[in-house]
Amino acid sequence: MNAITGIVITLNEEHSIADCVRSLFHVCQEVIVVDSLSKDDTVRVASSEGARVIEQAYLGDGPQKAFGVPYAENDWILALDADERLDPDAIELIKSLDLSDPSQAFSFRRKNFVGRHWIRAAGFYPDQVVRLYNRTQASYEPKKAHAAVKAPRVCHTKAHIRHFTYESLSHWIQRIDQLSTRDAWAMKDRGVTPSPWRPPLHALSATLRKLIFKGGLLQGSDGMTVAITTAFHAYMKYAKLNELYENEQRVKGPSS
Repeated sequence: MNAITGIVITLNEEHSIADCVRSLFHVCQEVIVVDSLSKDDTVRVASSEGARVIEQAYLGDGPQKAFGVPYAENDWILALDADERLDPDAIELIKSLDLSDPSQAFSFRRKNFVGRHWIRAAGFYPDQVVRLYNRTQASYEPKKAHAAVKAPRVCHTKAHIRHFTYESLSHWIQRIDQLSTRDAWAMKDRGVTPSPWRPPLHALSATLRKLIFKGGLLQGSDGMTVAITTAFHAYMKYAKLNELYENEQRVKGPSS
C-alpha cells in the first residue's frame, strides 16, 4: 500500500470524527487530527480511533490545514474534512495509484448531502476537490477562507468523497451564518473595502450563476434551494463586511 498520511482539522466534531478517521485508515498508515481547541469530546474520540492529535488555535482555513503537514511521517498527504468520508471507489482507487510522481495531485468528485439527501443540482455535483497531494511540491494556499490545494498538475479522478455537509436545511442556514461571518473577517484582512452595492450585486450574481449557468432553473426544488442559499451567503458576507467597518468606525468615533 502507498505510504500516505491522513490529515483532518477539527473543532467540536465529536459526532463525526470517528467515522472520518476510520475512513482514512483504509488507505493511510497514520492519521493526524489538528484540533482547534474543541470544547467537546473530539480529542478523546480521535485519539481512541488511533489518530495523533495536535492542538492548535484556529489559524484560518488554509493555514490550519497546512499546520499538521510537517508532523507527517509521509510526503503524500490525504486531507479530509471531519464531515467527509472516502467512498469505496475512492478507497479502491487510492490503493491502486502509482504515486511515483510528486508533482501529480489527485482530485475527487464530492457528493454533498443535506441529511440523507444527496444534492446534485446547480453545481453541487460533481464538486471536484483536490485531496491527495505530495507535500514536497504542493500545499494548501494560505487563505483564511475557502483554501484549496495548489499543485503543479492535477489528475481529476471519477472516484468519490461523501460530504455530509449539513444535517438539515436548518443546519444549512446556521452554517451560512457562521461561514459568512468568517468570510467577512477574511475579506477585511485582505483589505476589501465596504460598499453598499456589493451585497445585492453579489447576491444577484450568485442567483444568476446557479439558476442559469449551472442549470438550477431546470433542476426542481434542489436547484432553487442551492440558488437561494448561495445568494443568501453571498449577500450576508458582504453585508457583514460593511458591518465590521461600521462598528470599527463607531469605536473610533466621528473625529477619527
